[in-house]
Amino acid sequence: MLVLYETAAGYALFKLIDDGKLEKPDQIWKHFESAEKANQTVKLKAFSKFENTTDALSAVTGIVEGQIPENLNKFLSDEISQKEMKKEKLVVGDPKLGSAVNRKFGINVVSDSTVMDLYRGIREQFESLVSGLSHQDLNAMSLGLSHSLSRYKLKFSPDKVDTMIVQAIGLLDDLDKELNTYSMRVKEWYGWHFPEMGKIITDNLAYAKVVKAVGFRTNTHSTDLSSILPEELETEVKEAAEISMGTEISDEDIDNIHSLCDQVINISEYRAQLYEYLKNRMNAIAPNLTTLVGELVGARLISHAGSLMNLAKQPASTIQILGAEKALFRALKTKHNTPKYGLIYHASLVGQAAPKAKAKIARMLATKSAIALRVDALGETENADVGIDGRTKVEARIRMLEVRANARVNRDKSFTKQQKFQFNKPAQYNAQNDVVMSEVPKASSEESKKRKVEEVTEEPSAAAAVSEEPVAKKAKKEKKDKKDKKDKKEKKDKKEKKEKK
Repeated sequence: MLVLYETAAGYALFKLIDDGKLEKPDQIWKHFESAEKANQTVKLKAFSKFENTTDALSAVTGIVEGQIPENLNKFLSDEISQKEMKKEKLVVGDPKLGSAVNRKFGINVVSDSTVMDLYRGIREQFESLVSGLSHQDLNAMSLGLSHSLSRYKLKFSPDKVDTMIVQAIGLLDDLDKELNTYSMRVKEWYGWHFPEMGKIITDNLAYAKVVKAVGFRTNTHSTDLSSILPEELETEVKEAAEISMGTEISDEDIDNIHSLCDQVINISEYRAQLYEYLKNRMNAIAPNLTTLVGELVGARLISHAGSLMNLAKQPASTIQILGAEKALFRALKTKHNTPKYGLIYHASLVGQAAPKAKAKIARMLATKSAIALRVDALGETENADVGIDGRTKVEARIRMLEVRANARVNRDKSFTKQQKFQFNKPAQYNAQNDVVMSEVPKASSEESKKRKVEEVTEEPSAAAAVSEEPVAKKAKKEKKDKKDKKDKKEKKDKKEKKEKK
């Protein structure tokens, strides 16, 4: 029985002297207690050393993926003859590699759990079984190969480092804040000299370039601004400069304003350069996510999550509200409605949707983004097919929602749905509800007559009382009027006496 043993130094092929020892796997360790016992159990038949680390890495990666590397294929073909292929059995530690060897060479392969103790014994006594290899050399080879294999598994590349994206988007936001502050200061400062130009030129970079080119507003008419402004704006600025209401400033003032304009121009140029750098990085690291939500939104999502891998682990519901954590926890605390979107709201696809459909589009876009992120973080392809397919579906969803909304608005509301006719049975006559009037006794009739007579006699006195009420009121009013006239006359007399005196 032959044993294939893979090491960081190369391939080794051993010959197991007694095949019956594998029948008792619990007792195999006793045959490898010392170097002498190990040499009596197995003997080295052939050894193929790797030429360099690249050769070792290609061999190990092939074995990890369950494939036969070229150097292993050549080694087995050279060292195992056709007769041995038919008669012998080959012990292989990896089951995937064992099945591949069986299909390739047709040799009987043993790769079950019973051979693990055999491999453990060979590993312990490998230096005594293979001459010419020291313990330090084997450790150095194993360390170098493990580093190379880890780098290969992680697909390590400078282009795949998402830390650059986190730093770039943070710097881009800081530059935007500084630009807004500086531009506002330039407009306020130069506005004392030429206030009308602030309303004509709204772009901050163009404003700073015009101030740098013109200087004092008296030079505006003789300055060519065609390279900075379109013809209409240039004419409007020159006309406003002739009738400007601004104050006069000194040469020192205009020098300081020019220095601030230089800062605005330089920062704007660096921001444009940084945006191109961020765009290229996003297309290299996350092409599918960039296709769906854009460079800036994708970079902010990665920055908020910490890394591309952390973002890829999040579900779609978390990606949808990422950036709105304060609103989410406030809504949960106050038992109000939770937010429908966070940073993903600034994506162009969400902006294209109608106001009522933004939540639906944000939810669908977050779902497609979650799929695209996992492809970008864990997939081996570098194209953006998944992102393009997801964007197409989201755009189709937007169009479908618009058609539904238009159909709902244009629906004919004059047509009302006819109600179903319901036949109500007429109520049947119930004889039990009849009431029979009994005869009134005579005594009671006589009492009622007496009461009627008494009421008739009392009515005139009541009518008289009613008629006396307005007469009394009238007399009272006349008495009051007389008293008022008398008081007025007395006041008038007193006033005349005082005037005479």
